[in-house]
Amino acid sequence: MHMNDREKDKDKSWATAEDVAKLAGVSRSAVSRAFTPGASISGKTKKLVMQAAEKLGYQVDINARNMIQGRSSFVGVVTSGLANPFRVKLLAPLAHYLGEHGFLPILMNADDADQIAHSLQILLSYRIAGVIMTSGAPPLALAHEYVSRRIPVAMVNRAAELEGADVVNSDNDAGGRMAAQRLIQAGATRFAFVGPHISNFSGKARCDAFVDALKGLPRRRGDVELCNTSTDSYESGQQAGNTLLNRSRGIPDGVFCATDMIALGFIDAVRHRFGKRVPDDIRVVGFDDIQHAGLDSYRLSTVAQNVQELARHTVQVLVERMNDFDTPAQVRVVPVSFVERDTAGPVSG
Repeated sequence: MHMNDREKDKDKSWATAEDVAKLAGVSRSAVSRAFTPGASISGKTKKLVMQAAEKLGYQVDINARNMIQGRSSFVGVVTSGLANPFRVKLLAPLAHYLGEHGFLPILMNADDADQIAHSLQILLSYRIAGVIMTSGAPPLALAHEYVSRRIPVAMVNRAAELEGADVVNSDNDAGGRMAAQRLIQAGATRFAFVGPHISNFSGKARCDAFVDALKGLPRRRGDVELCNTSTDSYESGQQAGNTLLNRSRGIPDGVFCATDMIALGFIDAVRHRFGKRVPDDIRVVGFDDIQHAGLDSYRLSTVAQNVQELARHTVQVLVERMNDFDTPAQVRVVPVSFVERDTAGPVSG
């Protein structure tokens, strides 16, 4: 590369908004509006700005823009259990809707309890505009720290137990009832719930709804065995399968699992360790509708969470609190739907 070429590349990499404005024949403020989501600018002017910016290789200086606007462009997304496919599935639409509002996500993995305090300090150093905490995220004390600093907080699939924080949940109650009704229709007579229903908000809500929906059945049929798991993982499902089937009688024939990953582990355990057939011997329903649920090896009947709507509402309530921090906290419930595959079995006559 010749020296002149290197100089040109250097000039291109350091192009300023003033350079773009000069080349496009517009004002400096027009350039700023062109790169600000939702700002008022004509289509013709924006096109001129974008063409000039592309030619010069101009990139917005986010730090400078934050200083001018007095608000950060960063939003912390704090999660745990990144091995969980549902939480990973939720991240993409969260990033999409944050981008529509001009925000950039900073992902923090809160699995390591020793790193939680450090993660908090990192996010604060970016002067974040808000925080989103997904299901399974760290203790409430962390969220309280943000709220106390008047940083907007939105929580997904969490209990509404923090004053000043907004919550967006899937309709766990409806989902638990859907699972119960489907297993009843399939002719199940001995029911079990498998999941972390003691310490997990979503697991408890799904369990309570499932149990309540079965109360109207005749005695014995309405009894539900509760198998509590420590996590919502595949391994927990396998362990639950061992627990429920490692006996000579009283094996459930209708099982509702709090998550799809638990259901997949449970199915593999009952098939490969105990030689049971699903759904002929044991009918199984999951919750989430992760990609694995549709694999031919499982064909899992499940309650689907709408990740697009969860993400859209979460970002929406967060932005609303950015604009008015003292507004009353919201709790939004996103509808779920039943996905019919094979593991729940056919509807009995």
